[in-house]
Amino acid sequence: MKLLAAQDHQPPAEGDARTVALPNDADAMALPLEGVERVDLHFPNFTDGRAFSQAFLLRRRRGFAGEIRATGDVLIDQLVQMQRTGFSSAVLREGVDAADAQRQFERFSGFYQGDAVQTQPHFAKAA
Repeated sequence: MKLLAAQDHQPPAEGDARTVALPNDADAMALPLEGVERVDLHFPNFTDGRAFSQAFLLRRRRGFAGEIRATGDVLIDQLVQMQRTGFSSAVLREGVDAADAQRQFERFSGFYQGDAVQTQPHFAKAA
């Protein structure tokens, strides 16, 4: 997963159809994806997980292969789950150390269940 500092994130430019900021109360299944390269999903606060569901729907049900970016109240302890549900990048809050955030991915060497990116469960990969 690509980690971005807050100052490195550029929100979608007005009129740019390649990047879409999807509100977290919008239906991800209804989003037109023709020509879209990046979808920004927003976490208004860390207790609002609707963007997880949107990312999963875009990745698994819609087959979206572009970038899905997490914005807003992104906590480093949620980064692994974000990656597993389909996010490909996340914008870190101001003052968050990127090295601390990257260490979250080193804490878990694998997962038994499949997810939005690696759909096969662990036992099926070994076979």
